[in-house]
Amino acid sequence: MISHELETEILRLHVVEHWPVGTIALQVGVHHATVERVLRQKGVRPQTTYLRSSMIDPYVPFILEELKRYPRLCASRLYQMVHTRGYPGGPDHFRAMVARIRPRRIPEAYLRLRTLPGEQCQVDWGHFGKITVGKAVRKLMGFVITLSYSRYIFLRYYLDADMSAWQDAHVRAFNFFGGVPHKCLYDNLRSAVLERMPLPDTPDAIRFNPKFLEFAAWYHFGPRPVGVRRGNEKGRVERAIRYIRDNFFAARKFTDIDDLNAQAIEWCTTWSADRKCPEDDSKLVREFYEAEKPLLIPLPDEPFPVQVREQVSTHKTPYIRFDLNDYSVPHTQVQRTLEVLANRETVRIFDGTEVIATHTRSFDRHQQIERPEHIQELLNRKRAAREHRAIDRLHYAAPSAAPFFELAACRGAHLGSLTRGLIELLDIHGSAPLEAALQAALAEDSAHLAAVRHFVDVHQAQRRQSPPVPITLPDDPRVRDLTVRTHNLAAYAALTTLETSNDSHNDTIDPPSTGSTDADGSDGPAAS
Repeated sequence: MISHELETEILRLHVVEHWPVGTIALQVGVHHATVERVLRQKGVRPQTTYLRSSMIDPYVPFILEELKRYPRLCASRLYQMVHTRGYPGGPDHFRAMVARIRPRRIPEAYLRLRTLPGEQCQVDWGHFGKITVGKAVRKLMGFVITLSYSRYIFLRYYLDADMSAWQDAHVRAFNFFGGVPHKCLYDNLRSAVLERMPLPDTPDAIRFNPKFLEFAAWYHFGPRPVGVRRGNEKGRVERAIRYIRDNFFAARKFTDIDDLNAQAIEWCTTWSADRKCPEDDSKLVREFYEAEKPLLIPLPDEPFPVQVREQVSTHKTPYIRFDLNDYSVPHTQVQRTLEVLANRETVRIFDGTEVIATHTRSFDRHQQIERPEHIQELLNRKRAAREHRAIDRLHYAAPSAAPFFELAACRGAHLGSLTRGLIELLDIHGSAPLEAALQAALAEDSAHLAAVRHFVDVHQAQRRQSPPVPITLPDDPRVRDLTVRTHNLAAYAALTTLETSNDSHNDTIDPPSTGSTDADGSDGPAAS
């Protein structure tokens, strides 16, 4: 982009001084295409410098005829067509000549549309880059709804843009607005529109997504898709997304997506709501929204049940694969076809109508989300699997365990005792300190359990943390189920206070004589 002053100078040099395009470009220090663009935007046709005949001249009528029939035909395809008809020139020169003779599209004028309060909202997704969740790199998608009358904005971020996220965002937006607009304008995305079919009586018949029609019927609003490649028909949400990029997301710091969504809601209710309304800058958006809110459709008694339904299969291990992660099931459900019902928070696994497992949903990848009872039941049946289970647990908790075991095996270490020791450290200290200690041991080329314990203690000392005290209770139910009554410790506190007062009193008494003491307590003669 060039400044407005430079555009004015380019226009003056060409119109008043009659400088050609190349001279202007050389003198002001811009590309000649920039000069031509500025002149075209100002309605001035650049003076052509090609006075001599060109090799493209015999093909100009053919090119103009094809462009008249197919206005969007690209220059590369035109070059192939004229090349087969004998054109001897190269593609670069041909592309420049086609740009000069291509008919210019007539600029389209648009009417300013006005809507009634509560009548319409505009909906769209915005792509805000990528975010790392554990080992997964996911797209950061921003869901935006703008009330067309008041320009009140709802913003929420998701890690995908599937149907469950689409429906969940609508539910949250309607709850945020306190009602539902009568019409919602959408782009032609698959969550709303499956296809457009030209029919004899109707130029453009629309087939909506059945799941979305069910959702619209639940909230009693009318979905309205805009025309194909007609983003101007929902320009208010397009401008809202641009406003969000510049005013909210730019230089925004956040820890995770939950933190980002909390900041987004606060921004929507403060900075965004307190800006001047584009329709009437004498009032704030908040004031227009307060007038629009009573005219929205009331919310239903129950929110729409947002969930993903998917058929999954278990194999030889008691896990099902859903959304890049493995979720545990009882070992009796292996080699079965099950059903998953998931929302944004939980994953429920069904065998028919029976819920056999419930997990917290993870948006990471290659993770094993387990219920301890699922694995314990399998371990009780297969005692021999304990060793492999321990190694598998170490692999997922501390990835550096794999090269550590390889180095220990090469040096003849006892892998059984090494595994038990690492599992004990994992249970006491957790995965992060164990992973750091394994990395430090590998850096020192040491594959001993003592070295790992040493580095765990070093890291704890650096963080000034006290070592945790492991509490191991026997399996005897008389010990595990024992109830200990708490007692009032005020008597001990009183004794401590009394002892302190006695000590201070003794400090004022003269020390006893060094003479001996008889059995009856009387002082005897001093020792000679």
